[in-house]
Amino acid sequence: MPRHAVEITLTRPATTAELARASQVLSLAANHDSTRLMTVMKAGNADQALNRARRRLKGHLPIDALTTHYRDQEGQVLLSVAFSPAAAAAIRHAAEHEGQEPQLFLAQTIRRALAEHTRRQAADLDHALRSLLTRTSPERLVAAVGRTLTAREPTC
Repeated sequence: MPRHAVEITLTRPATTAELARASQVLSLAANHDSTRLMTVMKAGNADQALNRARRRLKGHLPIDALTTHYRDQEGQVLLSVAFSPAAAAAIRHAAEHEGQEPQLFLAQTIRRALAEHTRRQAADLDHALRSLLTRTSPERLVAAVGRTLTAREPTC
């Protein structure tokens, strides 16, 4: 059976006791502030791996979302979020209004939002660069970018 790397994002840092209890159910690796965890699940596919991880960890950790750590053959990362009953009802209602299944509606809505975010980021960067070019030459700007990208210490 294939193995799938699963990333677990928590709503808050896990306590030492929560991590200890959850680690009895599943092997986990935590990041520096215990807000993100990794595990490897045996499952037939990525969707089953996420569902299996959620079931095993339910009640042990304050889970926000589960994602596959690696992209699938289509380049997608699978996301698993447990919605409150009110949020699930709102999604179902909006999907019905659009004549779609809730899962498809949500996937398309998220894709559109991510595309818009990417577009805005690019526009903001273009604007910032145009502003910088009013005060310096392209050569100096490129040199500054090179220094920043190769600096040992992050500047931001």
